[in-house]
Amino acid sequence: MRPNVTTIQPNNILDGVTGAVFRQEVAAAVEAGADIVLVDCQDISFMDSSGLGALVLALKFIRAAERQLVLCSLNQQVKTLFQLTEIAQVFQIYDNRQHFEQSGLLGS
Repeated sequence: MRPNVTTIQPNNILDGVTGAVFRQEVAAAVEAGADIVLVDCQDISFMDSSGLGALVLALKFIRAAERQLVLCSLNQQVKTLFQLTEIAQVFQIYDNRQHFEQSGLLGS
């Protein structure tokens, strides 16, 4: 059976203010039955430590619900933030949506 994937695509800035909205979107996706929440980061122009914190809290929430959080399309600023904080290994990250779709997570 194919998993239910919900895509969330934050845009512009992911910080303390927008991070709260993001966490609400993640909670709503899980409540609606998402098995995998794909966060497409292609439209994030800037992420600060509060935005990174929102991602970590979302990951903890999703893991507690026994679901998966997957990220794709990180821009250079977000990649740098992930490298500086050494958090990249905590997340499942794909180059783009196409790579995610080809990953095998979606089953056959």
